[in-house]
Amino acid sequence: MANTPEHVEVLIIGAGLSGIGAAHHLQTAFPGLSYAILEARDTLGGTWDLFRYPGIRSDSDMFTLGYRFRPWLGEKAIADGDSILRYLRDTAAEAGIDRRIRYGHRVVSAGWSADAGQWTVTAEVAGAPVTFTAGLLYCCAGYYRYDQGHTPEFAGTERFAGPIVHPQHWPQDLEVDGKRVVIIGSGATAVTLGPSLAKLGAHVTMLQRSPSYILAAPARDKINARLRQFLPPRAAYALTRAKNVSYTTALYQLTQRYPERMKAWMRGLQERWLPDGYDLDTHFTPSYDPWQQRLCLAPNGDFFRAIRKDTLDIVTDRIDTFTETGIHLESGADLPADIVVTATGLDLLMFGGLTLSIDGVPLDPATTMAYKAMMLSGVPNFVFVMGYTNASWTLKADLVSEFTVRLLRHMRNHGYASVTPQPDPAVERAPYMTNFNPGYIQRSAATLPAQGDRHPWRLHMNYLLDVPLLRYGRITDRALRFARAA
Repeated sequence: MANTPEHVEVLIIGAGLSGIGAAHHLQTAFPGLSYAILEARDTLGGTWDLFRYPGIRSDSDMFTLGYRFRPWLGEKAIADGDSILRYLRDTAAEAGIDRRIRYGHRVVSAGWSADAGQWTVTAEVAGAPVTFTAGLLYCCAGYYRYDQGHTPEFAGTERFAGPIVHPQHWPQDLEVDGKRVVIIGSGATAVTLGPSLAKLGAHVTMLQRSPSYILAAPARDKINARLRQFLPPRAAYALTRAKNVSYTTALYQLTQRYPERMKAWMRGLQERWLPDGYDLDTHFTPSYDPWQQRLCLAPNGDFFRAIRKDTLDIVTDRIDTFTETGIHLESGADLPADIVVTATGLDLLMFGGLTLSIDGVPLDPATTMAYKAMMLSGVPNFVFVMGYTNASWTLKADLVSEFTVRLLRHMRNHGYASVTPQPDPAVERAPYMTNFNPGYIQRSAATLPAQGDRHPWRLHMNYLLDVPLLRYGRITDRALRFARAA
C-alpha cells in the first residue's frame, strides 16, 4: 500500500498567483472535490516570493492583478512585492488552500492513460520520485524558469572586479550605497530597479541596447479611494476593476489602430517629466510599435524623477567587453561600474518543464494547437494558464478557472470522464504569439503550441472578448470530444 500513488480529482501544478486562484475557484464550486497543489519551492507565492530585488512591485494595477473573488484592499494600486505576497498568503490561508499544498514537489513528467482514464504524474521530492494520479491536470506553473534567469554571454566578464548580479537571484547582503551600479536592460525590471537603487544611495546607469516605452502612472487610484468612502469594499473594487479594464483595453486598441498618434502622445507625456532638451530620440524612442513588447510603468514617475535628480543616467549603446573597472562600449566609451546588474530577461519554460506523454507516446507541445489558449489539441483533461501580454495576468487566470469549473460541472452532469480538444483539419496553424516579440518569446517561439486562424483556436489578447467566450459562452462545441469512462 505504501507504493500506491495518491489519487486526486484535480492536480494543480504551482502555488503562485494562478494556482491559488484555481484552487479557490474549484473548491468554492465543488466543496467535496479532492485536489492537491504541487509546488517545487518550499513556500507559496511563485514570482512574488522568488524575486527579492529592491523595489520589486507589480507592473500593472492591483485592481486587475488581484482576484475577482477577493478585493484588493491595499492603499496602492501599484503595489510592492511584499504586499502582494501577503495578499496571496492571506487568500490561501483564509480558504484553507495552504493545507493542500505539497512543497518541495518538482513535477517532472505526466502521462495520460486512456485505459485508466487518468494522469500519472511523477514529482521529485529531495531527489526521490513520488507519484500521483489525477483525473484532470491543471498547470499553473507560469511561463519562465525559476532556477535561472537569462544572461547573454558578454566578453570579459571574468575580468570585472565587482559582482555581476541577475535580479532573479538578488543577494540580500548586497551593499549599493555610494556605489556605481550599471543595470543592463531596459524592461520592467530595469525600470523598477533604477530608481529603487538610486534611493538606496547608488548612482545608477541604465545601459540599454534599445529603448522601451515607459509611462508614469499614479501609485494610488484616486477614484477607488473616493469610491471606498461611499461603497462597500467589494463594490468599490468591482467598479475600479471595470474602470481599469476598460482603460487598459482602450489604450491597447488605440495603440494598435493609431500607433503613430499614440507614440506622439506618449512622447508628450515623457517630455513633461524629463529635463528640457533631453535626448528622447536616442533614449526613449523604441524601434517597434507600442505593445509589441510590454509597456513599462513608473509609479508616480519615479524613473523620470531619478533622471531629473541626476541619480540615474541612461546610456544607449552596445557592449563590446567587460573590463576590470566597468564596461567598454562599441562606441568606444567606457562605463565605470562597481556593480553590474544583468536585467536581461528570463528564459521561457512552458508547463514548468514537465514532459507530457499520451498512452506512452511522448508529446511535443509545439505540435499541438491551443484551444481557447487554455487546453492542448489531442491532450485529454489538461488545462494550463497563460496570462495576457497586454493586461494583468490574473484577468486571464480567473477566466480559465471559471471555464474549467463550468467544464467540470458539464462533465459531471452528463457522466463524462474525459474531454479532448480536436481541431478541424481546415483550421490553419499560426504562431502562438503574434505582434509580440520580446526576447524570451523570440528565443523560445519554436517550443510553444500553435494557435489557429479561427475560433475557438484563435488567441485573444483581449479580456473583454474573452469574458463572453469563457465566462458565459457555450461549453460544448465541435472542437471538444467528450468520452465516458472505459
